[in-house]
Parts: sequence; C-alpha cells; structure tokens
Amino acid sequence: MRLDATLHFDRLLEVPALVREAEALGFDGIWTHETRHDPFLPLALAAEHTRQITLGTGVAIAFARSPTVIAYTAWDLAAAAPGRVILGLGTQVKAHIERRFGMPWDPPVPKLQETVEAIRAVWTCWQQGSRLNYRGRFFKLTLMSPFFDPGPIPDPRIPIVLAGVNPPLARLAGEVGDGFFVHPFHTPRYLREVLLPAIEAGARKAGRSRKELIIVGSVFAITGRNEAEMREIREFVRAQVAFYGSTPSYRRVWSLHGWEAIGEELSALAARGRWEEMPRRVSDEVLDAFAITAPPEGVWERLQTVYEGLLDRVMLYRPFQLQDRDLWERIMSARR
Repeated sequence: MRLDATLHFDRLLEVPALVREAEALGFDGIWTHETRHDPFLPLALAAEHTRQITLGTGVAIAFARSPTVIAYTAWDLAAAAPGRVILGLGTQVKAHIERRFGMPWDPPVPKLQETVEAIRAVWTCWQQGSRLNYRGRFFKLTLMSPFFDPGPIPDPRIPIVLAGVNPPLARLAGEVGDGFFVHPFHTPRYLREVLLPAIEAGARKAGRSRKELIIVGSVFAITGRNEAEMREIREFVRAQVAFYGSTPSYRRVWSLHGWEAIGEELSALAARGRWEEMPRRVSDEVLDAFAITAPPEGVWERLQTVYEGLLDRVMLYRPFQLQDRDLWERIMSARR
C-alpha cells in the first residue's frame, strides 16, 4: 500500500515548494482536488519540480469539461511527467453541475462511461495517427485535423480512475476504468461489503480481475502533535462527516450501518442552512466508524491495520502544508 499526500495551497506560486517537500519526505504520490482551484494547473508545476512522485487529480470534475478538453490537458501532463500521471475523474452531484458549472446534467453512469471511452479514442488518434471516430449517445467526436493533433508522446499510458460513493459508479470503474477513487465519506465496512464487490463485478464483466485495478482512497485521520491539536482535528473531521453525510445521494453509507435517520436529519439541516448544528448529530461512535485515530507515529500502522488489502494507495484527508512539516515527518519516519 502506497502513502500519498493531498496538496493544499492558496496560490499556485506555493506549489513548487510543496511538491518538492512532499517528494523529499518520501510520499509516493500527490493529489489535487477540484474545490477552490483547478486540479490540473498545480500538477503542471509539480511535473516540473519533481522527478519520481506520482501526480494525480483526485478528482477532476468530468461533467464540467468536454472529453477532448480533458484529453488535451492529461496528454500534456503525461508528456511532461511520463509514466507518473493518473487521471482521476468524478461526476459531482446534479446541483453543482447545473448551478456551479452551468453544464447540463445527464444520467451519470452512461455519460461517465462515454467520457472515458471518448478520451481514450482521442488519445489513440494522437498516439497512433488513426482517424477519430467516436459516436455515442452524449458525445460525437469525428474531427481531428493535423493542426490540432499534438502527436504521440513517449509514454501514452495514463490510468483513469473513477470516483464515486455508490455501487453503480464503482461497478463502472471496474468495467471501463483503470481503478476507483474512494470518497472520504466511507467506512472500511462499506468499502469491503459494498464498493469492492461492485468493482469486482464490473471487472468480471470486462474479463478482468481486481488485481489489474488501482484502488485509491482518501481517509479521515485524527492525529496531531498534542492533545489540543488532536481534539481540534477530531471536531474538524466530525464537521466534514456531517457535511458529506448531508448529501442525499450518499444515504446508502448510512443505511449499511442502520443510521438512516442521521442522514435524513443532516439533509434537513443543510437544506435550512443550519450548518453549525450539523456536527452535533455525529456521535463519537459514528465518527470512529468513519475515521482512524492515532498519534503521528502510529498513523501508518493504523492505516495498514484497517486498509491493507482494501486500498492500493491511501492519502489522509488532512492536506499537506509546509507549516505542518514536523507532523508529517513524524508520520513518515514511522513508515520508514
């Protein structure tokens, strides 16, 4: 199991120092999110300022872009960092696609499948010099003049991992993706009993095995340099579980544990904008089902105990920041 880092920055100018430090500390990969910043731009800087570390989007929102736009960006990154790029794609939820990105919402599973197929069709066109001819329900790509063709790159292998919370997207990842990105709103039991069987079912449909796929997971970890920081992080994670848990389409995670009422209550509070009340609905029992707790020196051992065999790559939901270098050094030193 590999240990990766999640980047956190306010300005792009901060990225070079962050990624150099992450690589020096021994992280296996770094991942960017599409929250307050574009997920691809920092990876271009990371490609220039690192030599070995894996670079991944965790995740880029597929439905906010056309397949060809995604193909161009990932191709350029892969040319700059051969063999080191993983393209993580997610759907987001309907409200964000329509009201934040201003894009149309379509049935997510078939549209994401076509997105993956269309991206690969574009890459094949560029790498092999073949004619672009992808025709689907949502996308029709038939034009690629030489003027717009960037041509082949030394290593065209760009794994595509698909993100999701529920079985349909997990099954799709097993069928057409190169792996699955596990949302931080999960429990190890949900991963073991719901998501992995769905991934394996998709893989069997495509004539593949689970071992051919990359399972990447973002994990809530409660750790800190002292008791006060541990308590602070614990309440931060509690608030994040409440925030994610208010999403109606994530209700199945609650249902597995018999906590449907918590999800319904959180959704109702979120709809009324009563955000400050939501963390109080997440008890310690519930919190401990979603998060691991350990001092810095025990984080890696705890991750191995809980996630070995479930995840191939794991990252802490806590973002990597230079001001926390001493904390990360303690976490990484125990791994060595």
